[in-house]
Amino acid sequence: MKIDPMDFHVEAGSRVRLKEWPTAVKPFYHSKKGYEKKLGEHIQELRSLQDMLYATNRYSILLIFQAMDAAGKDGAIKHVMSGVNPQGCQVFSFKHPSATELEHDFLWRTTACLPERGHIGIFNRSYYEEVLIVRVHREILENEALPERGAGSGDIWEGRYRSITQLEDHLHRNGTRVVKFYLHLSKEEQKRRFLARIDDPRKNWKFSQADIEERKYWKEYTRAYEACLGATSTKAAPWYVVPADDKDNAHLIISRIVVDQLRDLRLSYPKTDRSHKEALKAIRKKLCGTGG
Repeated sequence: MKIDPMDFHVEAGSRVRLKEWPTAVKPFYHSKKGYEKKLGEHIQELRSLQDMLYATNRYSILLIFQAMDAAGKDGAIKHVMSGVNPQGCQVFSFKHPSATELEHDFLWRTTACLPERGHIGIFNRSYYEEVLIVRVHREILENEALPERGAGSGDIWEGRYRSITQLEDHLHRNGTRVVKFYLHLSKEEQKRRFLARIDDPRKNWKFSQADIEERKYWKEYTRAYEACLGATSTKAAPWYVVPADDKDNAHLIISRIVVDQLRDLRLSYPKTDRSHKEALKAIRKKLCGTGG
């Protein structure tokens, strides 16, 4: 069965209700071996396209991953990007802001981590935390030293949505393609994964009391994500809601979308002009003439 990215695409300006989006869909593979074969094909094509992205040095790709805890962001990044050249890929994970970061606007700390031309950048969480966790835990705003009107205004989130979409439009105009994934996990599957982390000593390090505390705010996070996805999915920087209850299926969907985004750039290796060709011929003749 063919993967159609548009099945997971959030239309710009749409009203998002996550209960209407599935957390699981019919698998795009028939067996573990079939999954590995299909993912391998995606990775092989991604590797080839990345080589041309790097050689062309005109575009960059920024992949943003957001999700509830245990939705599989780390695993998706690990599996989907397993075949790319590390020299052309940069991964950043954003957690609680430092004291220095809090002295700047909410987009400041991520701006310095944007991918260079020719590179694929990955944000494991991102500036979107400022309209997600901060919206759920309003007390965080008190540490951001915002102007009084900004901190107390009811439209602070709309203002931040505008800042984000304007930034992403600016990046698009300057060659950075922003692709955003929300890994859509069911509450039941999160519980199962939490229990697995508790029961398996090798996974204990992944679990903390904070994970359970945040689970209490499931409904609040759902509302925050719904508002965010609807307000910030644009033609230039679309959101994709990826069913995440089946990790393997999620990997196939994400890798297909990333490959398609790179295909759309119509990349090719830089052409060699006449003077460069003549210079290469002269170098080749010299190498052959001297015994190399």
